Amino acid sequence: MRALERATQPSSAVYLGRVMHHRIKPVRHRFVYRVFSLLLDLDRLAELDRGLRVLSVNRANLVSFHERDHGARDGSPLRPWVDARLREHGLESAGRVFLLCFPRLLGYVFNPLSVYYCYGLTGRLDAILYEVKNRCGEQHAYVLPVARAAEPAARVRQSCAKQFYVSPFIEMAARYRFKLAPPGERLTLVIQEEVEQSTSMVATLTGRRRPLTDRQLLRAVLRLPLMTLKVIAAIHYEALRLWLKGAPLQPRAGAHHGTLRPQ
Repeated sequence: MRALERATQPSSAVYLGRVMHHRIKPVRHRFVYRVFSLLLDLDRLAELDRGLRVLSVNRANLVSFHERDHGARDGSPLRPWVDARLREHGLESAGRVFLLCFPRLLGYVFNPLSVYYCYGLTGRLDAILYEVKNRCGEQHAYVLPVARAAEPAARVRQSCAKQFYVSPFIEMAARYRFKLAPPGERLTLVIQEEVEQSTSMVATLTGRRRPLTDRQLLRAVLRLPLMTLKVIAAIHYEALRLWLKGAPLQPRAGAHHGTLRPQ
């Protein structure tokens, strides 16, 4: 059983790729940025911390990953937090859990979306947890089961009603549709937002896998040295462009306010 698990599940990696947002309504707006993401095995964070010089876990380095940036956001281990969220939705993950996120660069990061891939012992993807953050310091987790497919690597389609306030330009009365594949040599994540059963926005994250080594991390940082600062700068810049195009502001009424980051 464990041999099957190792054969069908991914391993920690770096993904070099792009983020694309295409707003269709009420005004058209599109942008693309280069990014790199980490895929981390939550059960093997200590091994990564010991095995790499460029990347540190829960301590400062050129590239770092801090558990307090995710989950309960108090520095506690992430795996128990994920397991608790799954149980709240009648789910469980008996196998590995992998987190896809941006790392800290020189101590700074903002993750608008982090994705937890939750596997079972057979190597199948059982559930996905989408962890969404906004600029107010709030966070919300969407936990969705994965429908059984014929192949462990089959594409996943999920949907849920929007509950969390993200942007003053995005309606609350909306529905998300997710299309993705388990992380392999390529990374593909598509999020389609629907308002009144009509697509209002499409966002994608794509990437190509690289081994999680000091060399690959250094190459990624040299290519995108200010990536994490650019993420938050781009959010404000694109919001300004939307406002100048005449995009109407959307009320926050009815939104779940999420969990505030502990002070």
